Amino acid sequence: MTPFRIVMIVLCVLGVVLPFRYFLPWLNANDWDLGAMIEAWHVNDASSGLVWDLTVAAVTLTVWIVWESVTQRRWIGLLAIPATYLIGVSLGLPLYLLLRRA
Repeated sequence: MTPFRIVMIVLCVLGVVLPFRYFLPWLNANDWDLGAMIEAWHVNDASSGLVWDLTVAAVTLTVWIVWESVTQRRWIGLLAIPATYLIGVSLGLPLYLLLRRA
């Protein structure tokens, strides 16, 4: 296994563990109310800015994944799209980079 693959795997793990370390306790305390979570993300201008930053990054990553998958006919990379929207860019990006080198 190459050093690149090891680093991407570590980043994938961190991309799941670090966000969920905060999301899961919050969701448990708030009865898994996703609407309340979205409201909490927009509690002030700083957090709204981060939400929009990550939204643009997620859409950009999705366009890149779809473009490369269609033009190169390498469909495995499409797995990074649900990872991006279900977990976050913190998983989607390193996962895609890992898959595109597979």
